[in-house]
Amino acid sequence: MLLGMSDIVELDPEDKKIITLARSARARNGVPEGAAVRDETGRTYVAGTVALESLRLSAVQTAVAMAVASGAKSLEAAAVVSEAEQPAEADLAAVRDLGGAGTPLLLAGPDGVLRASVGAR
Repeated sequence: MLLGMSDIVELDPEDKKIITLARSARARNGVPEGAAVRDETGRTYVAGTVALESLRLSAVQTAVAMAVASGAKSLEAAAVVSEAEQPAEADLAAVRDLGGAGTPLLLAGPDGVLRASVGAR
């Protein structure tokens, strides 16, 4: 669901938390995107964009990879803070791969305001 200026969405406190963590990662690391994912046990994984000469990963892809590397079996939700107006298809695919279809990917602007909530498809 893409949100307009007049849309008011009351977020679950755990969803607010991953948006805050994603926003913090973006600001702290000075990267274009920050992301956080929450696994099936409630653990969170926070990451920023990886932009090396030999390796490029979005913040969401990096956070999902960190979750997998730590033994996560599924995702409850993911969040990304970015200038983008809608989530990237590659990010939706990464969330779907671990969380399954319908796992929410929350997109917030740099100010932390939710722009979209999209189920991975």
